[in-house]
Amino acid sequence: MNELLTKVLDAHGGLDRWRRYNKVEANIVSGGGLFALKGILQDANPRRMTVWLHEERSSVTPYGAADQCTMFTPDRIAIEKLDGTVVAERHAPRDSFAGHQMHTPWDALHRAYFNGEALWTYLATPFAFAMEHFKVEETAPWQEGKETWRVLRVYFPGSIETHCQVQDFFFDEQYTLRRHDYSVNIAGGFPAAQLMLGYTEANGLRLPSKRRAYVRGPDRRPVLDMLMVSIDISDVSFF
Repeated sequence: MNELLTKVLDAHGGLDRWRRYNKVEANIVSGGGLFALKGILQDANPRRMTVWLHEERSSVTPYGAADQCTMFTPDRIAIEKLDGTVVAERHAPRDSFAGHQMHTPWDALHRAYFNGEALWTYLATPFAFAMEHFKVEETAPWQEGKETWRVLRVYFPGSIETHCQVQDFFFDEQYTLRRHDYSVNIAGGFPAAQLMLGYTEANGLRLPSKRRAYVRGPDRRPVLDMLMVSIDISDVSFF
């Protein structure tokens, strides 16, 4: 295994510990300018996110109504009643974003898909990088003030739905994730730099608790007056 990835996994609780669990649940509160651009109403009410750890699958509740949730997999996005009754669904959901740009409106299923793929990526990081068919390499370090961050470039397999297939993850001297760079392909491919502003620990595993995603400028630095997405994560539990 890549030397940097090994140290990162150990710093986040260890791969053996991760493999003991099947799911992670967390409260999430999200905001930011992207949702207004998409014509989506966003509020500060916490929602409960569930992510399956060893397959790409996720769900959030409530969604649209108190008795509704989402169910995301790479080949299907659905809004369901808590008893499993399907309210709306879309197969091959990524195809529905064809031609979308940053200002293209979303419907409820578009929003549900974005939530599903993004939060799976975030809550499975960095342990998903040790899954089959992921490839990683260390690239040139990044100088952030007086700190030098090591950069892990991750090549996601085509079977995984995520922001884009090649993403960069920046780690400090303690191997803590400080930044995450990607392009949002389902919104015109705009470049994003996501900063980590806090960490939490649950069941011996560590993960970022405050994420702020900004448009990434041509100098590779976040444009701090262009906050696209904010996510606060709390009450985390693995089981």
